[in-house]
Amino acid sequence: MLLLLVALGLLAAPMAQAAEIRVLTSGAFKPVVAEVAARFAADTGTQVKLDNDTAGALVRRVNGGETFDVLILTPGALADLQKAGKVGAGAIAPLAKVGIGVAVKAGAPRPDISTSDAFKQTLLAAQRVAMIDPAAGGSSGIYLTRLFERWGIADAIRAKAVLVPGGLVATRLVSGEADIAIHQISEILAVPGADLVGPLPADIQNFTVYAGALAPAPADPQAAAAFLARLSGPDTTPILATKGMQPATP
Repeated sequence: MLLLLVALGLLAAPMAQAAEIRVLTSGAFKPVVAEVAARFAADTGTQVKLDNDTAGALVRRVNGGETFDVLILTPGALADLQKAGKVGAGAIAPLAKVGIGVAVKAGAPRPDISTSDAFKQTLLAAQRVAMIDPAAGGSSGIYLTRLFERWGIADAIRAKAVLVPGGLVATRLVSGEADIAIHQISEILAVPGADLVGPLPADIQNFTVYAGALAPAPADPQAAAAFLARLSGPDTTPILATKGMQPATP
């Protein structure tokens, strides 16, 4: 009986030591986090529980008291949360940047977006244009709304807009709800059945930078710090490229 109890204790020990961390991330960076998390779990045994939302929604959730171990947002949003004591006092680590792209349903004709004027005419000719709802706090939706206002076409786009409160905008192409989708490139590439036409023209492109920070008191500080270091390490650079993102710094 004693030997049996010892054996059971030895079997249970590794299970008791297995760590789990909770990561909150903006949606555009989720494909990268998911792949890094799988490799991190295989290498370390630490499980990563992943949740994503728009940047604005995550700020509201964290300010409302939601717990996490690692938080991935824009540097400015993290700095504000850090000042409020909602993010740990350590350094905010730059992770990646991503631009906005245009997509159509797989197999559909690819519209001309080679210049700003061509992109504008493509939008005006489209039947339904899907984009993230700026009211939900999505960075691309906020930027595009301001761009359309500056161009004087805000009312025309509003009449045909399919506003998505969160998640993958390009799914509206697959469902037939829109014929054009505009979203972060990494989130377009994550949708089977959607084709990336290309990035916005350089003169109107808008990059969103993502950074990571730890909670004020992570459940497992060592595991959380190790995961954040992995996200910002050189091994992640090839993953960024496959997900349509670039390193945040040269």
